[in-house]
Amino acid sequence: MFELKNAMRDYHWGSESQISDLLNLPAEISPQAELWLGAHPGCPSRLADEDIALNDFIAQDPQHVLGVTVAQRFGRLPYLFKVLSAAQPLSIQTHPTLKQAQERFAAENASGKPLDAADRNYRDDNHKPEMLYALTDFVALSGFRQPGQIVNDLRVLAAELTAGQASEIETIIQALQGADPLAAAFKHVLTAGGPIARTVDLICAAIEASPRLKANVHFAELVSINRIYPSDPGVLVALLLNLVFLEPGQAISLGAGNVHAYLRGLGIEVMANSDNVLRGGLTSKHIDVPELLDVTISEPSPAPILAPVALSSHDRLYKPDFEEFQLQVLDPKSSGLASELQLHGAAVLLCTSGEFLIQTQEGQRSIERGQSLFITAAELPATATLQGTDAGQLFAASAQID
Repeated sequence: MFELKNAMRDYHWGSESQISDLLNLPAEISPQAELWLGAHPGCPSRLADEDIALNDFIAQDPQHVLGVTVAQRFGRLPYLFKVLSAAQPLSIQTHPTLKQAQERFAAENASGKPLDAADRNYRDDNHKPEMLYALTDFVALSGFRQPGQIVNDLRVLAAELTAGQASEIETIIQALQGADPLAAAFKHVLTAGGPIARTVDLICAAIEASPRLKANVHFAELVSINRIYPSDPGVLVALLLNLVFLEPGQAISLGAGNVHAYLRGLGIEVMANSDNVLRGGLTSKHIDVPELLDVTISEPSPAPILAPVALSSHDRLYKPDFEEFQLQVLDPKSSGLASELQLHGAAVLLCTSGEFLIQTQEGQRSIERGQSLFITAAELPATATLQGTDAGQLFAASAQID
């Protein structure tokens, strides 16, 4: 077992100190957007005692560290673990399939575009399915709504405008009633330019002026987003998507092609080991609308809530439909409560409260609030036992295959 030193990412949408407050860490960076725990070469964790990057440590003996099956199947630590804190909306975005990522990463490499270029779409050759576990109330957009639902809302908004002001809304309604409705509407909103910007301003002004419209939580969310990204087409995209409210302990799971945006809240995010993001709005970063449209699955889908498997009263396992990762959550309230960790290959552990004793076949080590550990496959199996008199919470990420 190795204690990890992890890097904070200071993206503009992060909170002032939410992550450091959670983990009792010095607030050395602000804003605090993401704490990365893993072996992505763009921002790897380091082994605290060895002072080596985790990806370099794994490369020395992948089969011993990752486990034979994981090493042969993925050739790397297959997941990336993050603590995410959103004080402002993240970009409207989606992620490629594995095949798309491999082909298009190779194409961008062949073009000579530097890996760190601001207009680079593909920074690695992997897909990026993900799950998010809410630590606080968390709000997100995810997946397209049914076209009929969107049309009904657009008609309510159009009724507040003059015929001339509502022309763009009528264009979107027509798209939603035609062939491939969601793809057509999504493309129009992202590519129409000035008319969409003016429409965003008009409908947000109408919502703010009407207590009846503001009572609609989806409409109210458009106004909130527009205050941060005024006139942005992503504001109108938000009306095309499901608005998801998570309570602490709930999770969502997002696959390739799912259009989404996290709006606000603190959570644990686990994903395939990738940083490939295609953006379409609500961002100052690189936007590539044609590429985004090409990888988007333009079909209605319900909010992708991920229900856990209850292993005990204080032990839950979240298993999304991706073999790269799973997340076990322990929150025992009484000292001495032990749980077998359901780990497959190398694991990353993070303690957000209390203190746990981690025991493997190689030895034992304590982990307390703010600390994280990397456990090699060679040390498994492992158990976690709550120490002291306080309740605790421990997160353990690993692959779903041995």
